[in-house]
Amino acid sequence: METKLDPAKDDLPLMANTRHMLVKHYVLDLDVDFKTQVIEGTIVLFFEPGSRCKKGGSAGEGACLSQSDETFRIRASEPCHSPVTNLSARSSKTGYNDFSVCAKGEKDTSDKNGNHSNGEQASGISSSKNCCDIETHGSEDFLLVLDCCDLSVLKVEEVDVAAVPGIEKFTRSAKLTDAEELRNLRNQIVHELVTLPADHWREQLYYYTYCSQAPGCGELLFSTGTWSLEIRKAEVQAPRDFPHAIRIWYKTKPEGRSVTWTTDQSGRPCVYTMGSPINNRALFPCQEPPVAMSTWQTTVRTASSFVVLMSGENSAEPAQLQEGLLSWYYYVTMPMPASTFTVAVGCWTEVKQESHTADVQINNEFSSLFSRADLRLIKGSCGHVAYPCRFQNPAASSQLVIPHRVFAPWCLKDRCAEILLELIPQCLSAAHAILGTHPFSRIDVLIVPSNFSSLGMASPHIIFLSQSVLTGGSHLCGTRLCHEIAHAWFGLAIGARDWTEEWISEGFATYLEDVFWAVAQQLPHDEAREQQELKALLRWRRLRDEVQNSKEELQVLRPNKENTGEVSESGTCIIKHGLNAEKIFMQVHYLKGYFLLQSLAKKIGEATYFEFLRKFVQKFHGQLILSQDFLYMLLEDIPEQKGYGLSVENIIGAWLDTSGIPKPLLEECQSWDQCRLVQQVNDEVTKWIQANQRARKRTKRKRRQDEVAFRKLLPDQLVLLLESLLEEKMLCLRILQCLEKTYHLDEQDAEVRHRWCELVVKHKYTTRYAEVEKFLKEDQAMGVYLYGELMVNEDAKQQELAYKCFAATQKQMDVSSAKVVAEMLF
Repeated sequence: METKLDPAKDDLPLMANTRHMLVKHYVLDLDVDFKTQVIEGTIVLFFEPGSRCKKGGSAGEGACLSQSDETFRIRASEPCHSPVTNLSARSSKTGYNDFSVCAKGEKDTSDKNGNHSNGEQASGISSSKNCCDIETHGSEDFLLVLDCCDLSVLKVEEVDVAAVPGIEKFTRSAKLTDAEELRNLRNQIVHELVTLPADHWREQLYYYTYCSQAPGCGELLFSTGTWSLEIRKAEVQAPRDFPHAIRIWYKTKPEGRSVTWTTDQSGRPCVYTMGSPINNRALFPCQEPPVAMSTWQTTVRTASSFVVLMSGENSAEPAQLQEGLLSWYYYVTMPMPASTFTVAVGCWTEVKQESHTADVQINNEFSSLFSRADLRLIKGSCGHVAYPCRFQNPAASSQLVIPHRVFAPWCLKDRCAEILLELIPQCLSAAHAILGTHPFSRIDVLIVPSNFSSLGMASPHIIFLSQSVLTGGSHLCGTRLCHEIAHAWFGLAIGARDWTEEWISEGFATYLEDVFWAVAQQLPHDEAREQQELKALLRWRRLRDEVQNSKEELQVLRPNKENTGEVSESGTCIIKHGLNAEKIFMQVHYLKGYFLLQSLAKKIGEATYFEFLRKFVQKFHGQLILSQDFLYMLLEDIPEQKGYGLSVENIIGAWLDTSGIPKPLLEECQSWDQCRLVQQVNDEVTKWIQANQRARKRTKRKRRQDEVAFRKLLPDQLVLLLESLLEEKMLCLRILQCLEKTYHLDEQDAEVRHRWCELVVKHKYTTRYAEVEKFLKEDQAMGVYLYGELMVNEDAKQQELAYKCFAATQKQMDVSSAKVVAEMLF
C-alpha cells in the first residue's frame, strides 16, 4: 500500500510492509571509500512472516535464557563470533565467485529517477500499488517494501541458505522432489535459525555469517521510489512463500541524508551516521517502523589509518586483510529498531588513563534512597522476545561500571583525558544506583566533528558527544553524559512504539540527567534539590519562549492522539512532522516530558517514584511502549495517586494531547523563584543593573570608588544571570567589559558562552564579534539561532558576519541546520 503524501506537508513516510514480512536479522558487509565518499557492499536480510501472516503467536516469546551455550561446538575451529575473511573468495571488487555483480567501476544501471533493474525483468514495477493484500489480492505477486532513499541499488537476489555446509541440522525434509519443496526448505531453515533459543546466540551468529555468504539462487525483480525499495519474485503471491533470506547489492550516495561525510577537528576525513531526520534508510535498505525489532552483525573494510566504531556488543579488534586494508566486525544480539544502528569511521585516537584511578563509589544521602540491589527482580521472567538478556544475569546486575572506551580526534585527546575519563565511571555508577542493571554490556564515547547538530546522541553501545561539552569545566559534559547514558534505558532498551512519542525517550532522559548528575557529584540531598529547582526554572523559561515562538501543532507531545501506534493493513505509517527542519531544533518533547515526570515525582515522593521506575524498567526492557503503558502501570502500582484526581485520561489530556503550557505546570512555576540559588542570581542581577545605571552617569574616579563585589556563580546560575541581563534594554560598554572580566566568560561552557554571544550581538559589542564567529563555527550544535539574532538587528556588520560564517560552514553543516539558517539569511 503506497502511503499518499501531500507535498505541502512535512510528514515522513515509513513504507515498509512490516505486517507482511518482518526482518529479524541484518548482515552488512561494507567498504568505506573516502575518495568517492561512498559506502558500498551487500546487506542480507533474514525474514519471518509478519503479524498478518502468522496463525499463532509471535515466534521467540518466552523468558530470557542464559548466555552460555555448552552444547555448541564450532566446526573446523572457526571463531564463532567472527566472520570468515577469505580474500580469494570475497572481495569488495569481485563479489562472490558464485555469481556476477555490478561492482566498483561497473556501470550503475539506475535511471534519472533512481529506478534499477536486473536486466529487463524489473519493468512494470513502479509503485507499491501491487503490494499483496493477503485477503483480497488473489493472483498478483507479493511485493516486499523496504524503507530506502538516496541509495543506488544494484542487484537483489535470493540467498541459497540450503547450500551452507552443516545446515542440515535446521531441516526436517529428507527428500526434495521439486522446486517448491526446495523453496519451502530454504524458508524453513531461516525460520529455524531466527527462532533459535537465546542461549544459542553464538551458534546463531555463526550460521548467520555463513548463510550470508551462501551463493545466490535467483535474481529478484525490484524498483526504487523516493522513499522505498520494492522487491518481488515472479509468481510468488503470499509472504510465507517469499524468500526469507535476500541479498541486496547497493551503494550510498555522497549526499545521502543518513550519512555525513566531513572532516574532524584535526582536518582528517571521517564519516558518521545520525539516523536523523530520516533514520537509516539512506545507509542501508531496511524496515524503519519501530516494530521491526532486529539484531545485526556488520563487517566494515577501510584503509588502515581509520578506526571503525559502531553499535556493537563487542569491542572490535581489526583484522588486516592486506597491506593498508583493515576489516572490523561488530554484532548485536538484543533486538532493536534499525534506526538505532550507528557507525562512525575516522582517524580517531583512543584516549586512555595514564595513571590509576580509584574505584568509583556512590555513597551519599541522595543515592541511598535508590541504590538497594533488588535481586528479587532477577528471578522473574522477562516480557520480551528471547535474547541474551543482562537483566537475567546476576553478575551484570551488580556491575556498577560497564567497560568503556573514549575516542576523539588527536587534537582533543588531552582535553578528553582531563574531562571525560573521570566523568564516565562516575556517571555510569550514578545511573546504576538509580535504575539498576545497565542494559548494555559496554560503551564507547566518541567526540564527533564540529558540524554535529546536537550536544549528544545515544545508540546501542556508543555515545556521540559534541566538542562543545569539553569546554568550561565538567558541568555541561557531565550533565550531557548523564542524559545520553539515561537513553540506554529510555530510548534504547525501552523504545516508543510510535516514533511521534519522542517524549518517552527525551523527557525521561532530561529528567534523569539531573538525578544521575546529582548522585555523580555526591551532592547532599538539599543541595541537589536546589540545583534541580534552578534547572527547572531555566527549562521553564525555555519552554515558555518556545511555546510563544513556534507553531501550535509542533507543541503537542502526542500529535497522532488517539491514533498513536496505529498502522495500515500492511504496516506502513507516517511520522507526523518528521521532515520539518524547524522541529529538529525544538525542545518541547524534552521539556514538557521532563515537567510531567517531575510533577509526578513530586506527588508520589522520590523514594516511591524511583522504586516504581526500577519496576517499570524490569517489566518493559526490551520492548516498545506507548504513553499509556507507563501511566497505567504508575497509577496501578501507586493507587493512592487517584486521591490526587490523577487518571490516565486527565494526564494525557493536560500534558500530551494539547499545545501550549500544561495547566498543572502554570501552578508550579512560581515556586522556583523562591529557590536559594535563584535568589542569589536575582541579587546579582540587581547589582549589575544598578552598576549599569551608575556607569552611565558617573565619572571614572567615582566609578572606582563604587566598585562592587560580585558573587561567584555556578554555570547554571551564570546562564540565568545572562538571560536576565538580556531582558534589560541597554547595558553600557563598560558593564559588558566588566561582566566578561568578572566571570571569565570566554572560558565558560557552551551554554554560558551562547548567552554571552547573544549579549554581544544585542549590544553590538564589535570588539567581541570574533567570539561570535568562533562560536558559530565550533559550536554548531548550539549556534543555529544566533544567525537569526545577527540578522534581526539589520546591522550591516552583523549581517556580514552571519553570511561569512554560513559560507565557511554550509558545505559541512547538517542538512536541517543549513536549511533553517538559509531561511534566516535569505
